[in-house]
Amino acid sequence: MHRLRLCSGVEAVSKFKRMGWIEARQKGSHVMMTKEGYEYTLSIPLHSELGPGILKKLIKQANISVEEFNNL
Repeated sequence: MHRLRLCSGVEAVSKFKRMGWIEARQKGSHVMMTKEGYEYTLSIPLHSELGPGILKKLIKQANISVEEFNNL
């Protein structure tokens, strides 16, 4: 199992954009991202560093592996 590398909210948004997710809207400090064919809307807080729990939840909802996320 690969170790999750922590990143900021802005970096996470950038990584998900490279996977085809689109910024649908922003409310306060949270960016909502959507992708056609997925039931989830990713809600990414724009904090300086995202905790491992939030990142793991977003990765699971995006249906990708930790390794794929780290390589973006």
